[in-house]
Amino acid sequence: MKLPSLKIGNVRVPLPIVQGGMAVRISLAPLAAAVANEGGIGVIGASGMHPPELVKHIREARMLTDGIIGVNIMVAVKEFADLVKAAIQEKVDVIISGAGFSRDVFKWCREANVPFLPIVSSARVARLAERFGAAGMVVEGEEAGGHLGTDKPLLAILPEIIQSVKIPVIAAGGILKGSDIVKVLTMGASGVQMGTRFALSHECSAAPAWKEMCLRARKPEDVKIIESPVGMPFRAVFSPFVKALMEGNVPKPGRDILVRCRKCLKDCKKNYCIIDALERAQQGNTQKGLFTIGERVTEIREILSVKEIIGSLLKEVKEAALGVKTVCSEES
Repeated sequence: MKLPSLKIGNVRVPLPIVQGGMAVRISLAPLAAAVANEGGIGVIGASGMHPPELVKHIREARMLTDGIIGVNIMVAVKEFADLVKAAIQEKVDVIISGAGFSRDVFKWCREANVPFLPIVSSARVARLAERFGAAGMVVEGEEAGGHLGTDKPLLAILPEIIQSVKIPVIAAGGILKGSDIVKVLTMGASGVQMGTRFALSHECSAAPAWKEMCLRARKPEDVKIIESPVGMPFRAVFSPFVKALMEGNVPKPGRDILVRCRKCLKDCKKNYCIIDALERAQQGNTQKGLFTIGERVTEIREILSVKEIIGSLLKEVKEAALGVKTVCSEES
């Protein structure tokens, strides 16, 4: 099986693979450019940045690749509008957003002729996004890392959403191997989004200790779902910080004099400062950091280059497709 190309609006890429835009400073220019150079869509995670920093990373990525570069921005962040407009001004190829729903971004992207892909988890929101002018959408199941918009697995929500819209659907959440890609493409998806596998790559900008912390997650109980200050479930490695959070022993911004509120979110429950915790993790603080990762991190055993990851995926796709053909031949 040869993977089809992926067309999103006016953008076409050789491989139907979108790299997840992981905040805070996990997926920056080096990772995005490496994925783009291999034929996928490389994505910079903009949440947690100010616009000038995002501009810097977009320009750096452009120096490293002539492939397709996108930006992922959480609707929940206070600087959402400024970050979107900065990305548009820098002429990124695609904009992706989740953790909320903004009507304005459809208009901004349409006027700039930039394809916009919202992250959705239900057929109702998918139809709404198509009506507002989405060029495609990322359908994310509960297996994903970070903020979760559903408690249902990807394969349970994907078929109904595919049938509900006419625009490209990108499957996300628990996509780890070539066999996963074959499965969702066979179901009618146009492509996949993968975050966790690319997070554990050499090109990922997280500290070595971040990657080692995630690699040590080997059992289901090593990954927990907690509550994010934005009011959504959030998946992360079971770390000393997560343990303290679950026990109610984490300082609260605005209530504890040692923790200032950085006012980074539009609405925040102030049960802890997520931006501080994510930044500490990215810098390698294993005691006080929050390490967000997908459910299937427990299956990853080594850190590879993006080239090696893509090469393995393509090999697995061929093997999985051959297996499907063999089964069909035997049944007939």
